[in-house]
Amino acid sequence: MQSILQQRFAGLQALRLRSFIATSEFYSMIGQEPPAQKVRFQVRAIGKAYHIVDLVTGKTKAFRWTHASAVDTANQFETQVASQPGGAQ
Repeated sequence: MQSILQQRFAGLQALRLRSFIATSEFYSMIGQEPPAQKVRFQVRAIGKAYHIVDLVTGKTKAFRWTHASAVDTANQFETQVASQPGGAQ
């Protein structure tokens, strides 16, 4: 069963990547820049924990047990990315 889930996850990642590429292609056809993504890290409630997910990679970067702590951590990650050269997207 584990391999089936891994295959499905890999398939979904490939579809997500393709949709990102297609969106970029459509905007380039009309000569406009795609809208900037407003946030990079999103807090999601999964089970009893709050996962901080990187929307660029789709991977969980961290998790916390309280919502306030998760939002704080996500804001810290956003600040770190913005302060890096070329980090603001």
